[in-house]
Amino acid sequence: MSSKILMGLRFVFALALLFFGLNKLFHFIDPPASPEASWGYWKELTASNTMSLVGVVEALAGVTLILNKYAALMMVILMSVSVNAILYHLAFDPKGMPMGIALLVLNIAMLYNYKDKYKSMLG
Repeated sequence: MSSKILMGLRFVFALALLFFGLNKLFHFIDPPASPEASWGYWKELTASNTMSLVGVVEALAGVTLILNKYAALMMVILMSVSVNAILYHLAFDPKGMPMGIALLVLNIAMLYNYKDKYKSMLG
């Protein structure tokens, strides 16, 4: 993939992560209604402040991508959020799957972008 395309994706992904991460912390826009089947899931996530942690991870990932510092590490950490989003949509909200897929695909693209950073760990 071209470096200009990856740089563009990095900034778009960074801004989206920063926006949605901060929204989880400060609630400036209401999230879409969740399916009734997932209400117990959301009740537990909010009671345990897990969504606040997800918001912090997303916002930090966005900042690291903008600054291009520690982004390789944050993309590995963010992968747990991406996979969980896919699993949530598979289990409770198939209509929201495109957003989960977009998060996962962009996360994988950024992992690819920083592949040289992982060589010492994997080789």
